[in-house]
Amino acid sequence: HTYIYIYIYVHMSCSKDMEGPTETKNTTMEMESPPLHTRVALHRTWANRVFALVYACAILALLHHHFLNLLYSSTTSLSMFLADAVFAFMWATHQAFRMCPIHRRVFPENLKRVVKESDYPAVDVFICTADPYKEPPMSVVNTALSVMAYDYPTEKLSVYVSDDGGSQFTLFAFMEAARFAGHWLPYCRKNMIVERCPEAYFRSDPACFPETNKIKLMYESMKIKVENVVETGSVCRDYITNEEQLQVFGKWTDGFTRHDHPSIIQLRVSAAMTNAPVILTLDCDMYSNDPRTPLRALCYLLDPSMDSKLAYVQFPQRFHGINKNDIYGAEFKFESQIDPPGMDGLGGSIHMGTGCFFLRRAFFGGPSSFVSPENLELSPYHVKSKPIQSEEVLALAHQIAGCNYEAQTNWGSEVGYRYGSLVEDLYTGYRLQCQGWNSIFCHPNRAAFLGDAPMTLDGLINQTKRWSMGLLNVAFSEYSPITSGIRSLNPLWALCYTHYALWPIRAIPITIYAFLPQLALLNSFSTFPKVSDPWFFLYVFLFLGAYGQDFLDFTLSGGTIQRWWNYQRMWIVRGLSSFSFGMVEYLLSSLGISTSGFNVTSKVVGDEQSKRYKQGIFEFGVASPMFLPITMATIMNLFSFAQGIIQVVFMQGSFEALFVQIFISGFVVVNSWPVYEAMVLRTDKGKMPLKITLISVILVWVLYLVSLLAF
Repeated sequence: HTYIYIYIYVHMSCSKDMEGPTETKNTTMEMESPPLHTRVALHRTWANRVFALVYACAILALLHHHFLNLLYSSTTSLSMFLADAVFAFMWATHQAFRMCPIHRRVFPENLKRVVKESDYPAVDVFICTADPYKEPPMSVVNTALSVMAYDYPTEKLSVYVSDDGGSQFTLFAFMEAARFAGHWLPYCRKNMIVERCPEAYFRSDPACFPETNKIKLMYESMKIKVENVVETGSVCRDYITNEEQLQVFGKWTDGFTRHDHPSIIQLRVSAAMTNAPVILTLDCDMYSNDPRTPLRALCYLLDPSMDSKLAYVQFPQRFHGINKNDIYGAEFKFESQIDPPGMDGLGGSIHMGTGCFFLRRAFFGGPSSFVSPENLELSPYHVKSKPIQSEEVLALAHQIAGCNYEAQTNWGSEVGYRYGSLVEDLYTGYRLQCQGWNSIFCHPNRAAFLGDAPMTLDGLINQTKRWSMGLLNVAFSEYSPITSGIRSLNPLWALCYTHYALWPIRAIPITIYAFLPQLALLNSFSTFPKVSDPWFFLYVFLFLGAYGQDFLDFTLSGGTIQRWWNYQRMWIVRGLSSFSFGMVEYLLSSLGISTSGFNVTSKVVGDEQSKRYKQGIFEFGVASPMFLPITMATIMNLFSFAQGIIQVVFMQGSFEALFVQIFISGFVVVNSWPVYEAMVLRTDKGKMPLKITLISVILVWVLYLVSLLAF
């Protein structure tokens, strides 16, 4: 299928002088410049190292114990050995993040004392969208307006919006936004507004200035128009207020073929039009929350004492609208806030796909091995001299935006974003670092960007399944961190990427622990040491040590106990659903069997769904196949826990021998309360579909019958 690809270009003011990347270094204004940033090691680093050594010894002892049990050729022992071996491997790779974590601070107030404002580099902002029904045009508009309002020289800031869906609704929304921006941007600067996303600003009940009500009325009018257009499915011609808008809108279908990599098209088109040496990449729902964010990035990019190999400055992904206890663990606190400082201390954070300031030069080969594009006008060193609206520039932009342009070129392999994975953001950052580039993780107290998190369980696990497939693409690619990464990066840094790339294999031990000990318990078979056995205390130490360390990391970074509990619960849920299905779909795609591929995560939920989410109620509702293993595990663990209690209390079963299995079943039961509630107690539309519950009961019964033969 082909779709229309529209390229929307929003430029605040043309820069008269676009300088190349080699000119982004600052001009020193004082002999002794004030600090632009600081870096300190975290205090708990040595404690992490000592604990890692002790815990590693315990893991080796456990694996030795498993090896001895394997001499009896027990299928159960082999399965448990596999589960614990995978857990041990993932724990070991995760320790790389804890070996050299650092904390950075920036001082943007010192920037003007080091660099003249006229010497600030130009910045091109890339925003991508694809589906106006899953990514509402008003959300994209708010993101664009928030970055257009940066505290930055207007002639040096350009905002590019690519609509991969070619939607007339998105085009109309930006035609309306262009008019509103003429009032919104001066209002923000005049009144020194900090919250420069219009939707977030007016939602926060702001202080009232003389023109506030007028601006709010204009925004609400624009919002009603755009949302009405999306709802009705057509643009009313009455909304087109002048001849120029009518001509633009009338030609909206004169676009380009759909492209699977809009970021790389933005890179080429921006090179033809403005070629700014600094690039900011943003998700369409990730609005700016701090107008000084570019200045924070420049504290690194313009510091002459920084490594000349610096490729990008990554800000953490943070979210608004998450309910009080983050029931889905959608904040991804470890992945976006806790682990990146550990990578930063080793050489640089991953690229998270959004909130990242790149040097354009980094997309064209390594620091000492420049790869020239086939058209020298796309080179990061090319100085633009023609007006943006000139026919030559527009003709070139149209040509290089075509899908077929990059055939037989280095785009996607050695130049620009790297193809080959559904997580091309992480893959691109990894490939750049393998070429010799470094990066910075900048985590200010005030969130630089705030985005939308999935508000339904189905949306979250589908998103995670897509990531799982992409990560496995990276793990088993030509440039796998397991092989190529070890040669190109320092070993600990490569282990961090290995941890991310093999993220989904946690499905193996989680699935084994969710079913095997429970089936053994139903058959009165013990799979763990007795309470009186010294090996029992090794299991206790390993369990409490792993959970305790994660708990400390989570709470010390500002997380609450309830959020941590929900976070660890979601590891079980993701392991049984998105990780497992992601592994299967990756294997199928490797065999050439078509799978679902890329699917945009919907940012739209109904009023009832939103209400339940705010109340902390899990949203099931749809009969997703990924709910089956979750429901099966909850049913299996409930019955095995009950059976274990009955055996101990009424059948004189050995409590010492069955304690660990009863504990595991009980632990899963406690974590599964939202699922039991959705299956039995709820009557709203977000309950577990009856079909899923019935199929799960049948499959659990089949598993039990099979286990009778195995035990």
